[in-house]
Amino acid sequence: MLVYGKKYFERIMEILETVLDTQQEKIVLAAQKFAEVFENGNSIYVFGCSHAGIIAEELFYRTGGLAVINPIFNPTLMLNTRPVTMTSTAERLEGFGSAILNQSPVKAGDAILIHSVSGRNPVVIEIALEAKKIGLFVIALTNLTYSQNVTSRHSSGNKLYDVADIVINNCGDFEDGTITLEGLNQKIGPSSTVIGAAIGNAIVIETAHILLEKGITPPVYRSANVDDGDAFNKELVEKYKDRIHYL
Repeated sequence: MLVYGKKYFERIMEILETVLDTQQEKIVLAAQKFAEVFENGNSIYVFGCSHAGIIAEELFYRTGGLAVINPIFNPTLMLNTRPVTMTSTAERLEGFGSAILNQSPVKAGDAILIHSVSGRNPVVIEIALEAKKIGLFVIALTNLTYSQNVTSRHSSGNKLYDVADIVINNCGDFEDGTITLEGLNQKIGPSSTVIGAAIGNAIVIETAHILLEKGITPPVYRSANVDDGDAFNKELVEKYKDRIHYL
């Protein structure tokens, strides 16, 4: 029988309820911006470092997801890097974030969702700053309890939430762990991936709803593992190839 595992499920449900109670307006605003960007023929991007980048993986090229969401990946910041500690070193390098963004196809009028739990490291801050300089709309997904209780590692003194146009709080605990076990000083059971995926998909679903209300059919992938899925998705990619940058 689950004991502390059950407490984790309960805590996740509590956090989701808090997100629903406090972040709905921000999620809708993010969806409205995504819909506007799509309607105007521009592109949507998502970025995160290390585990935060899992949300970028969740939201692109996904059954039930919008075909026009583009991840920005860098191999040094992904969890298959060895040694994996290189991801922590790389996300603290000033200049690296600007270089990553400037080698992507972003342009004025686009939007980017940046996921960072602490929001303190130079790469995400620079990507946000550089994106705004180019003319992108910047949405931050972060943990304000965490971010407001640590210092910035960027020379500007900014954290991600200082730079973004919309800030969505994942409502997690400090350091991201959720459960205290007797005999263990460090909290266990992070919440940011579960909550981040829920928030990200809520934005996607709400974006699709807004587009439908405007009479626009949103480009949503079908499963490639149903008989006609490949053909359907191929047509989708062909139709929106000017806004799909991961193929």
